[in-house]
Amino acid sequence: MATKIYTKTGDRGETSLFGGERVPKDTLRVEAIGTIDELNSLLGIIRSQELPEEIEEIIGKIQNDLFVIGADLAARYQKGKKPSVPRLKPRRTEVLEKYIDTMGEHLVELRSFILPEGVRPAAELHFARTVCRRAERLIVRLSRSEKITATIIPYMNRLSDLLFILARRVNDIKDHHERVWPQK
Repeated sequence: MATKIYTKTGDRGETSLFGGERVPKDTLRVEAIGTIDELNSLLGIIRSQELPEEIEEIIGKIQNDLFVIGADLAARYQKGKKPSVPRLKPRRTEVLEKYIDTMGEHLVELRSFILPEGVRPAAELHFARTVCRRAERLIVRLSRSEKITATIIPYMNRLSDLLFILARRVNDIKDHHERVWPQK
């Protein structure tokens, strides 16, 4: 018999963080964790499509990073205490910057805004960028009232840039012409 996934412990509107602390499901911390999960699931949808292998691999690494961030947010930061979960290393943001530089080398420089559209995986990458920005805003708000790991906000900021570049790169590979805004 399969293990039951329901515990009924959340039936009163609370959930557990790592360490067992119970918090309301509508707290800012839980909202940020949920939005990271939403972004990760959206990236899974994008990966299920036909993508250039290099981009598929990048997204897979991002998904792993997002699990680390979600776990990190679910385990309150305690200065001087060994974390109960992995923490995002600063080099992960540097890796995103390298991806941005490498993918961006193939793209025409933008001189205006572009519409967030294109072939399906590119349009979904644009959508993922907006979910990433929402997650970043929630994490920034959380950081104003609670201590979080310092590497998370720069990573999320860079990730939204990378998702934009990946969307553009997929459109470029698929020969989809970007439409500028404002249209003339």
